[in-house]
Amino acid sequence: MLILTRKTGEKIIIGDGITISVIEVRGDQARIGVDAPKTVKVYREEVFEAIKSENQAAAASKTVLPKMDFLPVD
Repeated sequence: MLILTRKTGEKIIIGDGITISVIEVRGDQARIGVDAPKTVKVYREEVFEAIKSENQAAAASKTVLPKMDFLPVD
């Protein structure tokens, strides 16, 4: 893991298209801005974990489709 120290207004560049900006630091909290291409999904960790859990639950569940009786079409 790379650990960096940044001050308000300073940035971190990741690859060719992602910029992380330190917007504000108050006590033990930092506000950051993320500028990334629309094709890059950016989530807070807790949101990402919730999405991952829901996807795993959906994959594990078995979908049962109701039996459909179809009439022949003339």
